Amino acid sequence: MTLVVVPVRFPPSSHSEATLREAVRVAEERDADLTILHVDLYQNSGGVSRSDLKRAVEERIGRLDRARYVVRRGFLVEETILEEVVAEGADVVVIGSKQAGRWRRMVQKLLSDPDIDAYLRDELDCTVITVDADGDTTTNEAGDGTDDPPLPEDGGD
Repeated sequence: MTLVVVPVRFPPSSHSEATLREAVRVAEERDADLTILHVDLYQNSGGVSRSDLKRAVEERIGRLDRARYVVRRGFLVEETILEEVVAEGADVVVIGSKQAGRWRRMVQKLLSDPDIDAYLRDELDCTVITVDADGDTTTNEAGDGTDDPPLPEDGGD
């Protein structure tokens, strides 16, 4: 079964809504299950529950039949997202453009390799779709070996 993972803020912002809508579209197009993920940081925990997340998402975009709502606690949002994506064996990750920029900075701190986008594709072994605040997307297909366009810089959510 194909799986799409989409990390979102809580409560979802307008950029999160655009990212969610794209994730739902991709999941429907690929007949995939959808995991909606929120990372609740240990250092400033909001005590967000799965039911809180589900309610907030459904208020924004309506009821989703094949969606799973997940709240993970962690110290770093980006690291926790990567761990969840790998653990779930996601086929597609749909992220906001600001999150893509944060991933890039995190990985640059860990590695001397400047090709962050290739690193993400190789490590995640999945398609990464980046959504900006207007709902425009950039797609990096996993493992295709081509010169994909770079993920956009920070902006939006």
